[in-house]
Amino acid sequence: MSTTQFFDSPQGRRIAYHKSGTTQPTIVFLGGLKSDMEGTKAIHLEEWAQARGQAFLRFDYSGHGESSGTFEEGCIGDWHEDTLAAVEALTTGPLIVVGSSMGGWQALLLARAIPERIAGMVTIAAAPDFTEDSYWASFTEAQKEALDTVGHVELPSDYMDPFVITKRMIEDGRTRLVLRAPLVFDFPVRFLQGTEDTAVSTETAIRLLNHAEGPDMRLTLVKGADHRFSDADCLSLIEKSIEKVMARR
Repeated sequence: MSTTQFFDSPQGRRIAYHKSGTTQPTIVFLGGLKSDMEGTKAIHLEEWAQARGQAFLRFDYSGHGESSGTFEEGCIGDWHEDTLAAVEALTTGPLIVVGSSMGGWQALLLARAIPERIAGMVTIAAAPDFTEDSYWASFTEAQKEALDTVGHVELPSDYMDPFVITKRMIEDGRTRLVLRAPLVFDFPVRFLQGTEDTAVSTETAIRLLNHAEGPDMRLTLVKGADHRFSDADCLSLIEKSIEKVMARR
């Protein structure tokens, strides 16, 4: 297992990361909201990549895990900056981007920012535009008022402690939306989604598939899988999906 290292981003954030392997393309794992790089999928994929000698990078966004800052200070744009900084500072050559939940949105933003470096993408319960289409769209008038007066609201989660959603996160999210403009992939893409996911709906996965354009895109629905998507069968499917996009790039 690799050891935790740190680098300072251009924005002055201290980002924790693990990097291993040398064979390109580099697999970059992008975790979900309030997740960290010690999660089941991140660790499993690192071990799998190490067995292949494959270059692999996992890191914590600011306000997550071992990186600097607090979650409540952050927003989608900050974590996009962290992702870009990590990729630019710690990798060279082509990338296979693997994004889970909010990390799926980050993967789409990364592909829009540096399309020339993306050789393939795998998303797991990708949650593009969730600050607008899930959070804001479901807020009551009282919650919207609380954003203005208090600056945040708390939302329950089926998978962890309640989320503190700030006004800044909502407003910044509106500047990062990816489903309102063309989304073109010139590389192989595999979207994975569980049918029992209560955080990201199957409809979201289908909307993303229908919205995006590209010559090699597929959506796989796994009946009964939930948002964690981390049992043995799901982990094996992620491995196979990465292998397929690497083979077809």
